[in-house]
Amino acid sequence: MPLRVALLTLESTASAEAAARVLRETRHEVVFLGVSSPLSRARARRIIGRCGPRIIPWLLAEFVAPRLMRPRGTGPLAAAARARGVTPTPIVDINGAFAQAAIEATRPDVIAICHFDQILVPEVLALAPRGGVNLHPSLLPLHRGPMPCFWAAAEGGGDFGVSVHRLAPRIDAGPVIAQRRVPVPAEATVSTAARLLHQAGAELLLQALDDIATGRDRGRDSPPLPYQSFPDGAAIAAARRKGVRLAGFADWRAGRALGGVAV
Repeated sequence: MPLRVALLTLESTASAEAAARVLRETRHEVVFLGVSSPLSRARARRIIGRCGPRIIPWLLAEFVAPRLMRPRGTGPLAAAARARGVTPTPIVDINGAFAQAAIEATRPDVIAICHFDQILVPEVLALAPRGGVNLHPSLLPLHRGPMPCFWAAAEGGGDFGVSVHRLAPRIDAGPVIAQRRVPVPAEATVSTAARLLHQAGAELLLQALDDIATGRDRGRDSPPLPYQSFPDGAAIAAARRKGVRLAGFADWRAGRALGGVAV
């Protein structure tokens, strides 16, 4: 029997096409589409305050490029939503009363996350009887946190990949349902790597939903490694000396090519 799915995402250059693919191709009924906005001034100030000005090109490529001088209700996610007959809902606070009521009203069986910048409290996760799953662009338990592609590139070794894991109280620490190594060109920027990994991960998330529906989602636990937050200025500078670039003109063009955002 098809699942009732609540899909949560954040539109960015890295993940918009992947989220649209999940929405477009899933065999299950998407009853709720929640979209977080990354562009609040407070959030941008926090990130720049931690990372320093070197993070700005990445912010521009990921979040400004898809939106600049583009109308809302456009882009791949909006098109997929129209085709599925689901209306994107802006999510300011996933744990607030409005979001909880909106999700509860749709009676989802499972919550699926494809790049979402808010942490679900247990009360929200409990709204879905079959729990939640998250697409994370790293080989968990490596590189837990919001910028795994940066840390994978900075550490070297080519440890790039994507995981689908169960949501748990600890961030990016639930049992891994599916995982795949993904080759990333040595010259790829952090933004490009994230885009490649999300695109590869969409297929894993689609399969994970099918496995949950049939009871074949056998996750494996592993001791979580340390959480890695946004890099500070020193870490970005050290990575740059190794040849790691956060974003380039190709990433800006990729964001512009999306043609807009849903909300």
